[in-house]
Parts: sequence; C-alpha cells; structure tokens
Amino acid sequence: QVQLVESGGGLVQAGGSLRLSCADSGRTVGRYIVAWFRQAPGKEREFVAAVRIAGNTYYSDSVRGRFTISRNNTNYTVYLQMNSLKPEDTAVYSCAARYGFLPYTNYARDYLYWGQGTQVTVSS
Repeated sequence: QVQLVESGGGLVQAGGSLRLSCADSGRTVGRYIVAWFRQAPGKEREFVAAVRIAGNTYYSDSVRGRFTISRNNTNYTVYLQMNSLKPEDTAVYSCAARYGFLPYTNYARDYLYWGQGTQVTVSS
C-alpha cells in the first residue's frame, strides 16, 4: 500500500522557486496516478497537477507553465518543481494517489491515499 510523505515546503519570496517531494515508503507508488493538491486558509482544496504511470502530466490553469510535476519510480518519489512563485500560491500542498488502472481525474474525492501536507508560503 502506498504511504506518502511530503517534504520541501518553506518560505520563499515572490518569483522564487521550491521543489516539493512526495516519497512513498511503501515503495508501490509506481502503480498509482499521483496528484498534488493545495488548500489555502478559508478556501477549498484545489487541484494543482497530476502525473500518470506512463508519465502523462496534467496541470491547473493557474500553475501551467510555472510548475512541473515528475516522477521517479526507481526512488518511489514524485516531485513538484515550482518556479515563478506568487503570493497566491501560498497554501498547504498535499500529494495524493489513485490506482493507476483507473481513469485520470482532478477531483480530490477520487484520490484514496494522502500525505500529511507541507506548507508553502510565498511572501510579496
């Protein structure tokens, strides 16, 4: 069973970069679609990006061109490279997994396994 742990969050100035990691201690993440979601205070959880087993990627309009999702199935980790960060990117970022044989979706309710989240704060 996949067991997800995020890392890499922190405080960064606007225009800066961060790379988030989502590591699977269960070593099964290669069988799953993995997505990143974020939730800012007082707002609903929002889809950010997803990557399928074969490497197909999907992005929300708000991050396309600035964020890049990738996966390394040999070290059981999915990454989210975040460039040109804006204050509105401030949120708790969580990775989530969905069985790879299921269709891709960007709805949080469709993801079964979740990490604990990591805080990203972008100062203006």
